[in-house]
Amino acid sequence: MKVKTKEGLKEYRTVWFDEEENAVKMINQPLLPHIFEIAELRNHKETSSAIKNMVVRGAGAIGATAAYGLAQGCLEYQKEDVEGFWKHFENVYETLKNTRPTAVDLVNGMNYVKKDVEKGSGVQEYQKLALKSAEKFADEDVEHCRMIGKHGSKLIEDGYKVLTHCNAGWLAFVDWGSATSPMYYAKREEKEAFVFVDETRPRLQGARLTAWELSQEGIKHVIIADNAAGYYMKKGEIDVVIVGSDRTIGRTGDVANKIGTYEKAVLAKENGIPFYVAIPMSTIDWNLESGDEIPIEERDYDEVLYAWGIDDHGDRKKVRIANRDSRAKNPAFDVTPAEYITGIITPKGIFKPDELVKLKKN
Repeated sequence: MKVKTKEGLKEYRTVWFDEEENAVKMINQPLLPHIFEIAELRNHKETSSAIKNMVVRGAGAIGATAAYGLAQGCLEYQKEDVEGFWKHFENVYETLKNTRPTAVDLVNGMNYVKKDVEKGSGVQEYQKLALKSAEKFADEDVEHCRMIGKHGSKLIEDGYKVLTHCNAGWLAFVDWGSATSPMYYAKREEKEAFVFVDETRPRLQGARLTAWELSQEGIKHVIIADNAAGYYMKKGEIDVVIVGSDRTIGRTGDVANKIGTYEKAVLAKENGIPFYVAIPMSTIDWNLESGDEIPIEERDYDEVLYAWGIDDHGDRKKVRIANRDSRAKNPAFDVTPAEYITGIITPKGIFKPDELVKLKKN
């Protein structure tokens, strides 16, 4: 997607690999929307920390970063010892795997690379295959998201008002995004949509990231407090809700997404508003039996008690917004049961939640 810079519009992906420097590079998301900066990660441990600390976040972007991080770890190995390489490989794999538990793309991205590396023989070939596979995984993410846009744009009529939650835009993937992709595609089809952007407490991914993306793309929007969505639904201001997913259970269609998604789904059903979830294939979990089995990440309670912003002088600061003696609880995700979901937008079309099993490869 294009980003407005001092030099004019410039094409960027959210994350990419610099082979000459063996560095994973990415847009530093915690600094947005006030500062646009590229983070350069020089080894797999730095890449792991970037995932854990949400320098990069969002299902597809995490998956691509993990794939690149695994390839980066492979390239760090300087010996010709095959047995030693695989021990190193497993250490890198486990380091990346333990960063964030809920998003299944992380493991899927690494397994994609691992499967290709296992076809090789010898350390140098393993390394070449790892990087080639990681690039392929990232490219597939882009194409999957583009196809989500193509299918999902059919749900958006000219003049529609769309509600979205958190950031499932191109910043959450390598490009295009999932929930925002239908909006971007609709714009290219000259359909005008207006987007209600949930602020998405506590990290404000909607207010900071989705609103920034929509501004770059020239799509009209407004930021609303998370607890204002029901008000606008009841007034008839929302035509359709489109959100993303960090893990979707293929057997049932249950969806884990940013905390607050479940509330929006319940409200949408109560008000007769279609509720859609947009996902690439890498977000589907075929192993778990139901959404109740999805591990939910509990993040630092300081994310609830403090907020980052810039003051009138443009200085970035962290301030406490809660009572000094109070603590907080901070689940990062919730699970929306399939019964509240109208349909799931995939690169292969739009399916009802119980139809996802059609997509499973034998």
